[in-house]
Amino acid sequence: MAVERAVPVLQIIGYQNSGKTTLTEKLIKALTTEGMKVGAIKHHGHGGYPELPLQKDSERHRQAGAIVSAVEGDGLLSLSAQRDWSLEKIIHLYTCFEAEVIIVEGYKKERYPKVVLLRSEEDASLLESVENVIAVITWNEALKTGKENYQVFYITEDEKYINWFVQRMRDAK
Repeated sequence: MAVERAVPVLQIIGYQNSGKTTLTEKLIKALTTEGMKVGAIKHHGHGGYPELPLQKDSERHRQAGAIVSAVEGDGLLSLSAQRDWSLEKIIHLYTCFEAEVIIVEGYKKERYPKVVLLRSEEDASLLESVENVIAVITWNEALKTGKENYQVFYITEDEKYINWFVQRMRDAK
């Protein structure tokens, strides 16, 4: 029997149009460039079934280099994986993914380490309703007070926060 190993998970959360998918894409590309196998999961939080075929955010995750990406909504899980699909490989899929890190876009209520994107001061209330925040990326300088228990970055500091996240995921592996 194979020994299960913990796979590091990082959640990217924020309200609509805060930059979640763009950040997720950048992070997948950076981790993939580092040689890591990245699994991506997107929560379809707008109600109803996700649009099919996958031509939206989860497809962007796949195109960014994720070996596995998925979107879930109303109990329907749509999965995309980059493989040559023989029956043997499909069966293997059901028993084990090879992802070394997993990036989750959404699922605000889950307890994994989170990056919160804040576009406006009104969005800051999100910080009161979630837990395990390790970093905030803000579009608004007024939201950075210096009293935070997490790392704070400005949206324009791409290289700085991407490097920080890559190092955290590398250390967690």
